[in-house]
Amino acid sequence: MHKEELIALHRIMAEIKDDFEQRNPACSFSDYYAQNVDPSQVHKSKMEHKHAIFVLGYEIAAAMQDVEYSSSSRIAARMKELAQKTETEIENNPEKYSS
Repeated sequence: MHKEELIALHRIMAEIKDDFEQRNPACSFSDYYAQNVDPSQVHKSKMEHKHAIFVLGYEIAAAMQDVEYSSSSRIAARMKELAQKTETEIENNPEKYSS
């Protein structure tokens, strides 16, 4: 996926996050906010946006569990796994993935 496509996906997922936050202020997206990468930050690296997408995907899936989606726990687990994998890749290659 190209960086522009990842940013577009990131933007859509951020809109979903915003909707969850409006509907339920108790929804927590603290791990996503801790990343300090939002879709408007086009100067951030492709890998940073990819990692933010996985973290956000995990937290959206976790928020969906409260609404009774049975498969959301599997989605949440997979997103968390992918987020950890990209985080490790960023940490192991900081010069390659720096902004």
